[in-house]
Amino acid sequence: YRSASRSDVVLVLGDSISAAYGIDKRDGWVALLEQRLAPECPNLDIINASVSGETTAGGLARLPALLASHQPRLLVIELGGNDGLRGLSPRQMRKNLQQMITLAEKAGAQVALLGMLMPPNLGVAYVRLFKEAMAGFAEDESVLFQTFFLQGVAGQRELLQLDGLHPTAAAQPRLLNNAWQLLEKPLTDICQSRVGMMTGR
Repeated sequence: YRSASRSDVVLVLGDSISAAYGIDKRDGWVALLEQRLAPECPNLDIINASVSGETTAGGLARLPALLASHQPRLLVIELGGNDGLRGLSPRQMRKNLQQMITLAEKAGAQVALLGMLMPPNLGVAYVRLFKEAMAGFAEDESVLFQTFFLQGVAGQRELLQLDGLHPTAAAQPRLLNNAWQLLEKPLTDICQSRVGMMTGR
């Protein structure tokens, strides 16, 4: 049980895409999400624990301490892209994500997973295995799942930095809209329960 004075926490566990790699942190989609929610939901803390280069194994290793210190109501996982770009096992990636989901749910957090897909230059077989490993989460009713977080950004040269991988500042509102499609309901629920607590309803 939480006291009404304590903020609710949303924890974002991602890689460079959520860590705002190569751009000002204030322009990143997580910061934009904070700005969007602040007026309606002042007692919501968004903790961005994203690290550039993070893999699902790295996220899994860091998660227990993060859950213990922040006790989030919602965990947003945006990992898997680096596993794919390094050619790591999609099966292991899936296991790592599954373990993260289990840990978060045991800690009382709802989980939202912003999925990734791999570019075709990694080979048809690998791209398919990766896609299948990610898509498996669509069947898990306890997890909010989005197939491809970079929809409308990947492959759009004007929205990518010179490396062709990392989104520019101009791409961040589009990423926020993608995330919002998945996160609007759980965030609204958290904000409304908070309002209820504050007014004693």
